[in-house]
Amino acid sequence: MKEFKLPNNRILKVEQDDCPLNPREDWDNLGNMICFHRNYSLGDYELSKEHEPKDYYKLEKRKDVVILPLYLYDHSGITMNTTGFSCGWDSGQVGFIYVTHEEIRKEFGVKRVTQELREKVKGYLKGEVDVYDQYITGDVYHFSIYQKETCNLGCEHEEFEDSCGGFFGDDIKENGILDNLMTEDCEAVLEQL
Repeated sequence: MKEFKLPNNRILKVEQDDCPLNPREDWDNLGNMICFHRNYSLGDYELSKEHEPKDYYKLEKRKDVVILPLYLYDHSGITMNTTGFSCGWDSGQVGFIYVTHEEIRKEFGVKRVTQELREKVKGYLKGEVDVYDQYITGDVYHFSIYQKETCNLGCEHEEFEDSCGGFFGDDIKENGILDNLMTEDCEAVLEQL
């Protein structure tokens, strides 16, 4: 937990969000994330007897799909990326994230999917995986603001003022927390970084 002093004898507490929204369930995503793992329920869809992992490997060969592999590292927690991990023992491919040209045309309002657009879409897909990785690794944060007061017995107490959660990434300058503070509070936090 990080604490920052705010004006008017107030404090900002930033801590891990223990109940964040799942970006694969609660957000609009361009990509379709298909994962297959015997111990974890990951991605967008549960595999069933009608959809086996071998069916999804066929997607890699299709020319009308932008697709990236998904790799999982599983050791004292899990983490995911699109490039793989150096440890062959505790990691391996766990699925794919993909989007069809039809979905791209609809999303971007174009008739033709160019190579330039395909590369742009790959960047979006990688970004979706990065956000999902933050979710599964617990790299999501919550803030609370408290007013510090001293009672007539001389004891210091904190009275709750405000809170908000669901900020992905631990960089307070980038994750959106500062965008949710009043200007003078934001300036006070920046001075303490």
